[in-house]
Amino acid sequence: MSGTAFSRYADLPALVGLLTGDEKHQAAAESTLDVLWVLYDRILNVTPETADTPDRDRFLLSKGHGPAAYYAVLAAKGFLGVSALRTWGTFDSPLGHHPDRVLVPGVEIGSGSLGHGLGLALGTALALRAQGRTGARVVALVGDAELDEGSNHEAIAAAGRFGIDGLTVVAIDNQSASLGWPGGIGERFAVEGWTTRSADARDHEALYAALTDAHPGRPLAVTARVQY
Repeated sequence: MSGTAFSRYADLPALVGLLTGDEKHQAAAESTLDVLWVLYDRILNVTPETADTPDRDRFLLSKGHGPAAYYAVLAAKGFLGVSALRTWGTFDSPLGHHPDRVLVPGVEIGSGSLGHGLGLALGTALALRAQGRTGARVVALVGDAELDEGSNHEAIAAAGRFGIDGLTVVAIDNQSASLGWPGGIGERFAVEGWTTRSADARDHEALYAALTDAHPGRPLAVTARVQY
């Protein structure tokens, strides 16, 4: 199996299938599959060749406890060799059950302890703005249950007040939050000044439209609804 041969969306199930074991967190991983594909295939301005350049777009997987789909997409896009997927979770493998930015090319943060990704994404976006790198985009992917963590709400409020339009959050809504939010996830962001969109998490065109709508002067939150 070569890396160049498995570079299509249709190849992702086979790539995910190479990651075996009981700790795959299948629901957490597969609920993100289509969003990750659309981001890396059509949205993010980053490639294996530009993964360390200062003006690249950044993607932060906050729900890092389910990285199987993430690793599969990184392999399809050439950040990883396909053969590395077979080593997942084994001794000396770069692919742990939580992504590690030191070990995995293209990974921006070590994640898995929920509630940190959005704050880190906000800090990254603020730093880029301070450096005058206004063309670089920062995208964080969070889960709906993860939004129960209080650190997210400090970041949601701060990003709205600062008008960080280089920051995008994709919230995977698979109805797993313990308490939920009055009016839904989008309303939680909107009340703090974010532009909000919603899309079916399996509809690539709807995701693309939601992620590329203009939102000058405001951060963008996209709720991606999915059953799984």
